[in-house]
Amino acid sequence: MSTATAIEIAGLVKRFRREMLRRDYTTWKSLLLRPFQRRGEGDYLTVLDGLDLSIAPGRTVAIIGQNGSGKSTLLKILAGIYKADQGTVTVSGRVSSLIELGAGFHPEFSGRENIFLNGTILGLSKKEIAARYEEIVAYSGLGDFIEAPVRTYSSGMYVRLGFAVAVNVDPDVLLVDEVLAVGDEAFAHKCETKLNQFKAAGKTIVLVSHDLIAVKKFADEVVWLDGGKVAAQGEAAQVIDLYRQGVARREDEMGRAQAQARAAELAAERRWGQGEVEITAVRLLDREGQAHAVFTSGAPLNLEIDYRMRQEVDDLVFGVAIHNSAGGLCYGSNTAIDQAELGPVPPQGTVRCALQRLDLVPGTYTLDVAAHAADGRAYDYLTQVATLSVRGGPRDEGIWRPPHTWSLSSREDKA
Repeated sequence: MSTATAIEIAGLVKRFRREMLRRDYTTWKSLLLRPFQRRGEGDYLTVLDGLDLSIAPGRTVAIIGQNGSGKSTLLKILAGIYKADQGTVTVSGRVSSLIELGAGFHPEFSGRENIFLNGTILGLSKKEIAARYEEIVAYSGLGDFIEAPVRTYSSGMYVRLGFAVAVNVDPDVLLVDEVLAVGDEAFAHKCETKLNQFKAAGKTIVLVSHDLIAVKKFADEVVWLDGGKVAAQGEAAQVIDLYRQGVARREDEMGRAQAQARAAELAAERRWGQGEVEITAVRLLDREGQAHAVFTSGAPLNLEIDYRMRQEVDDLVFGVAIHNSAGGLCYGSNTAIDQAELGPVPPQGTVRCALQRLDLVPGTYTLDVAAHAADGRAYDYLTQVATLSVRGGPRDEGIWRPPHTWSLSSREDKA
């Protein structure tokens, strides 16, 4: 057994069969013969596609990525739950997994009986389990419930017992899938302490988590999976930043596609007004004039509104309002409030509102735009005409992030 690597993966491929009801199932005969027909590539979904990965002993490695990127599938292959379709997977030493905790428990057996059953599955002898039994029970905190059938357990008790068994088998490699915090707050602290003990003892830990703050705090290195392949691997902060940039790019692409689709026909059910003026398009642009749906907190944003007059008006006011995802008004203003000098208003044109700094905290916001008379009578009012995602920046709370600084000075009591 090589000690150069704890985990070595080469050319790993994992596919799952697509179970689809096909229109050619017209008779029982065609249905029964279907399993013997040759399957094409379209009948399978490739989750891991030629993945290569090497993990050194004693490292804590976090696997991150969007849903469907293959994170949990990879962990289940390392745990022996799934079998690879192609490639090689070598794991050195005893493996314990915190994946679907308690999945091997028998509901009619007591907690005590399931400890012995689960311990055996994890590779311990009956003597080894007996030696650790009291420690497992104490760690789970189940007390007298240990003699009750596990079908009577709450979901929290169930995973606590599974966690207690998994972390007390003295593994060389620990696999953790989104279970860094199980049970109540006190037990969650015990879990974190135990994992830190594993880390200090030089165990190899591979964890999957969407909690990027916990990942940055806990992991020595991070692997970003994208489309079943390794998109990046390295120091935690660097890879997390690359991942966030990738997520923002995809959100922006989706947002721009939705905006283009919406531009063809502004939703009639979300607009009202007398119709003297019609808003024909709304665009969110960066400083270079490129359309986006995702912006960085503190960066500039330019809003453009195309309009045309259906009949001549001489008191045209343009307005904008930004709401958060809960519907709360974050900001609203118009050209009259701002006393904007727009000059003569042509029958058809584009009005621009330039925000030098988009000082909103990260989140998702919607935009209302309006063309109305000076007395407030709406010519054309559109609600939720655009969606704006704000990313990056500090993790403030609330809505608005005003520019600010902190300072400290001493203060001496005067006699």
